[in-house]
Amino acid sequence: MVRALAATVISSVVCAILSCWLVLIGWSLMGDAVSHAVLPGVVLAYIIGAPFALGAVVFGFLAVALIGVVRDTSRVKEDATIGIVFTTLFSLGLVLISVTPSQTDLNHIIFGNLLGVAPSDLWQIAALGAVVFVTAVAKRRDLTLYAFDPTHAHAIGLNPRLLGALLLGLLALTAVTALQVVGVVLVVAMLIIPGATAYLLTDRFGRMLLIAPALAVVAAVTGLYLAYYWDTSAGGMVVLAQGVLFAAVYLVGPRHGLIATRWSAARRRRRAVRAG
Repeated sequence: MVRALAATVISSVVCAILSCWLVLIGWSLMGDAVSHAVLPGVVLAYIIGAPFALGAVVFGFLAVALIGVVRDTSRVKEDATIGIVFTTLFSLGLVLISVTPSQTDLNHIIFGNLLGVAPSDLWQIAALGAVVFVTAVAKRRDLTLYAFDPTHAHAIGLNPRLLGALLLGLLALTAVTALQVVGVVLVVAMLIIPGATAYLLTDRFGRMLLIAPALAVVAAVTGLYLAYYWDTSAGGMVVLAQGVLFAAVYLVGPRHGLIATRWSAARRRRRAVRAG
């Protein structure tokens, strides 16, 4: 449980930080694509004895390259292209898992095995999480400018393509950190929900980078403890806790919650009627 808690907190924080940029740029579907597309890379890395992160990064960039090629050389739109590429690569990963002899159950890559985190897995999660965290914090100003206005970023001497590639590389590494926690299937939830929740709570991006990890940690601890006492799926409960937090903020958020926005709209209508 101690290793599971540490792994969950590390992965949740890293995913939450990256989710702020994904939500801001509108890369939620891209996050889904990369998180699923890394599966064959992870399996191939296991087969040849290479680090999981290496295989994930290679196939993450391969997925992005394939999406760009198909989008630019055909009539198929980007959303359809993303769906085609990530489902194909994900299926390739499933096939590789089915034909790969292994002393361990590789299906844990798909569904996660949070309570089976070994000390070596925890060190890998911590190392990759540290790389992503330090890089994201060090480059936060450039990445934020790229998210808001790539044209202005280029005008002041930044390379938008390089920043986009950096963000995709961080996305691939982040997917690996969360594989052991929730598996490939639910990684996308950890890459989207915290940022989306924080987006409903503040209009300042700097605050988003603080609120999203804080909410993710609360959901991680709550979900893991509920899974322990209720004897349910640990990864599933962590993501479910994040979903419950989002639903609560969506409904009763102080500024952008559904109830608050409806109440404000009703007040404006009443004022307009009185003024008329």
